[in-house]
Amino acid sequence: MSPLIRACHPEPTLAVTLVTALLAVNVGLSWSGVAAVAVAMLASQLSVGWGNDWLDADRDARVGRTDKPVAAGQVSRRTVGVAALVAGVATVPLALLSGWRAGVVLTVALVSAWSYNWPLKRTVLSPVPYLVSFAALPAFVVSALPATPPWWLMTAGALLGFGAHFANALPDLADDAATGVRGLPHRLGAAGSRVLAALGLFAASAVLAFGPPGPPTWFGWAVTATAAVVLSIGLYAGRAPGSRAAFRAVLVVALADVVLLLVS
Repeated sequence: MSPLIRACHPEPTLAVTLVTALLAVNVGLSWSGVAAVAVAMLASQLSVGWGNDWLDADRDARVGRTDKPVAAGQVSRRTVGVAALVAGVATVPLALLSGWRAGVVLTVALVSAWSYNWPLKRTVLSPVPYLVSFAALPAFVVSALPATPPWWLMTAGALLGFGAHFANALPDLADDAATGVRGLPHRLGAAGSRVLAALGLFAASAVLAFGPPGPPTWFGWAVTATAAVVLSIGLYAGRAPGSRAAFRAVLVVALADVVLLLVS
């Protein structure tokens, strides 16, 4: 894999793009509509990923992040910055292919995600971009129908983003603190971040299970109950020094929430 591709954070970039495409299929978009929303989302994710590594290049170098291509000298910072700019500019016309409402929603999501990269990542408001951008993902897809996104779908997306923020920050708390990053997870510490990650994802499960009209499905009940059990076990086991049990539990529930999101 080329250093430029690795600098875009390929795993979350592909995951978010795939979830967007699957959600587009589930809400009934045509195949051309599915392709349009997926390509636009891919461009926005590339911009955010490259932008993150472009902004954090010096900080990553100071803590010896050899997994970061820019910090390791495998690709120039300028190249990554230009790629982020091109992808960001391309996002707007690509999003407008799905209609002006969808275009506005994805543009807001992109600006929100960039605001996390700078400056909110270092402030107590660090969860806000995750709340906004994750709520915007299902809103973007539904707006492409066009239709009005239901409240429960956007709320679940926001809660999923909230939990994901704290889960994502957990492995890097020490490196971030050493380079002056003081977002809300860093102020609360590992224990507080684990709890909020779990609460956010459990709340997302509950909203997805009980928010849609009509009685909850058996699958919604099952995911909500499983989330409660898995997160409880993860939080208990995660108290041990160096344990990654809580982080793994959060990831399992996050995956279940994504499946429930698609089914809902």
